[in-house]
Amino acid sequence: MALCLFNSLQRRVEAFTPLFPEADAIGFYCCGPTVYDFGHIGNFRTFVFADLLRRYLEFRGHRVNHVMNITDVEDKIIRQVAATGLSLAEFTGKYTDAFLADLATLSCLKPHHLPKATDYIPQIIDLIERLEKRGIAYRAGDGSVYFSINKYRGCGCRYGQLVTLDPEAQRQTERVSGDSYDKDNLADFALWKARVPGDGVVFWESPWGEGRPGWHIECSAMSMALLGPSFDLHLGGEDLAFPHHEDEIAQSEGTGLQQGGRPFVKHWVHAAHLLVDGKKMSKSLGNFFTVRDLLNKGFQGREIRFLLISAHYRETFNFTLEGLEASRSALARLDSTVAQLTERAGAANPDNTLAPSPFEIAFTEALDDDLNVSKAWAVIFDWVRETNAALATGSLSPAAAAERLHAWRRVDGVMGLGARPQEEAPAEALALLEKRNAAKAARDFAQADAVRNELKALGWTVEDSKSGSKLKRL
Repeated sequence: MALCLFNSLQRRVEAFTPLFPEADAIGFYCCGPTVYDFGHIGNFRTFVFADLLRRYLEFRGHRVNHVMNITDVEDKIIRQVAATGLSLAEFTGKYTDAFLADLATLSCLKPHHLPKATDYIPQIIDLIERLEKRGIAYRAGDGSVYFSINKYRGCGCRYGQLVTLDPEAQRQTERVSGDSYDKDNLADFALWKARVPGDGVVFWESPWGEGRPGWHIECSAMSMALLGPSFDLHLGGEDLAFPHHEDEIAQSEGTGLQQGGRPFVKHWVHAAHLLVDGKKMSKSLGNFFTVRDLLNKGFQGREIRFLLISAHYRETFNFTLEGLEASRSALARLDSTVAQLTERAGAANPDNTLAPSPFEIAFTEALDDDLNVSKAWAVIFDWVRETNAALATGSLSPAAAAERLHAWRRVDGVMGLGARPQEEAPAEALALLEKRNAAKAARDFAQADAVRNELKALGWTVEDSKSGSKLKRL
């Protein structure tokens, strides 16, 4: 079976096939952050999903050329730059660094390219000039440049590929006095925004005068510069499908740079919204969390990642602190099995020439089905149960344990959970362990149980094995 994904362009699940089968790598673009603040977990649901898909494509044998843009100029950023007195680079640099640190905390692979919009102004201007020469873009009285939906449609092109639009809502409209910019049609969108006093020092020279790019054109310029005028996969949150991604298609295909009847992007994949405690995130509701907020509450990045990929990417997902606690418990169970397998395997090495195990085959079948993570987690925890049973009966040889461990590491290369960070037990906990061992040796089991409870209150438990007792963080 091939990997199948829901393609928003076709509105159906279909087999993923590269646009250029002979190419060295799959062109993979994900809309990245707008760096005016710390990213929240709603943003990171999309980024972790993108990481999961990239990892799975690589697991399936593809090379991936992963591009994620950094939007470092837009209205919110300009307002913050003016308020703080920092330069544009200083202000956005702080939040770009924070974003990359959060991405690493969630075990996301770093994209191969992280283009900043401000580094692609020449490419942006070139695209706008192409659209202007083709009669699809026009200059307004204030020096701004707009994309004309009607002119685009007049070329035989379709506006509304990702969403079904209401023609009445797109009707030709008289210019309205007081609009921020002077458009021919309310549906038209800005490609270049003329400089206004509030922009301060944030502007660039252009054929149309001083100004800055519109948001939509930034992504078209960066993606086509790095992946070519046609590429395989474009990802983002479902809130970006319209107007952002629809406008990307229009302005990119409006340039006429695509060849051989190819589209700008073959597969469009969108992740659904994330709710917190059943509601939309809002600072006023107290349910707005950044990754840093959750780390400060004592959760680990791998626990957050586990929860973010516990539901299908197209399902609206309810994120709760209780869900994070459940993720911690599930991970502890998984970690325990892996630790026991590691101990049993010892120095044994797996036979890498073996065909994929039934575990890997079932896992692959689950994710081939539109990244069905619910099915994949069921496969993983079935494997945990089977492995624990085999360990309990002593029926696993070191070689068999090594092969199971190798299969898990292959699967975890997709899930990206990694090993639990090692933590040194404090002196107080070590002293209690010695006290418990002495109580057990004296057959004072009531005392041993009492000490175990003291350890639990400190956040530690005891694991007994033939090789002795050791502490493990709860």
